[in-house]
Amino acid sequence: MQETIKHINVNGTEYPIVFNLNVMEVIQEKYETLEKWGELTDGKEREVDIKALKFGIKEMINEGIDIENEKAEIKRDFLTEKQVGRIITDIGVEKISKDVQKTVIDSTKTGNESKNE
Repeated sequence: MQETIKHINVNGTEYPIVFNLNVMEVIQEKYETLEKWGELTDGKEREVDIKALKFGIKEMINEGIDIENEKAEIKRDFLTEKQVGRIITDIGVEKISKDVQKTVIDSTKTGNESKNE
């Protein structure tokens, strides 16, 4: 696992997205397993569970803000689920789902994957 910080831009504001052990822990606490959360948010078998998607994205953004706040002179406030809902509305469920999925994949690479994976 490697800590990867991606950024999304919403109306000129950059938001960091991080998927690390801290995020994995809170998702497991709420949804029992990462697999269950993933099934709710991937949109493959059924429509995306918006509440689960908002929860995961909120945790990823707030973890990114927390990491950036450690080095920043001016600290940013954490986002609420309502604020994250507005971000998702602006970006679109499909695009944000793809951005989150890429962040999760990039963060969980071990470096031993073949180039075909």
